[in-house]
Amino acid sequence: MLNVQEIRKLDAYLKKLFGNPHLRVVPKAGEAADVFVGADKIGILTAEEDEGERSYNFRMVIQVSSDPAMQPVPTLTNYLRRRFDNDKIRVVTRPRKLDSVEAYIGEEFLGVLFLETERGRKSYIFELPILDVDLVE
Repeated sequence: MLNVQEIRKLDAYLKKLFGNPHLRVVPKAGEAADVFVGADKIGILTAEEDEGERSYNFRMVIQVSSDPAMQPVPTLTNYLRRRFDNDKIRVVTRPRKLDSVEAYIGEEFLGVLFLETERGRKSYIFELPILDVDLVE
């Protein structure tokens, strides 16, 4: 179970990372928490333990147009900028990878957005890894 101290640290980390004071981390049952911007639930945070090292993963599903002409880089850049209220977010292509793109704030790497197609519907899964050392106050 995510404890109160972890929730506080994750909440503070995400607010600082995205520069958005309206981000909130709300605990759920087990090793998970919901992430909100204002009243909108935007994703889920999960905790994992591996060889005594604690880590976290923020996961966000972004529905996009199934139109083959849809350009993922500008579409996802604009979506993330609006969602997190941060104009410094940028999405870039990955060398030799067609199934994913990367997200940055300025020069700082955030995570990877993986393309998922299910029953003709396209979405991107934004995965943001958070290490325990990232949460040091």
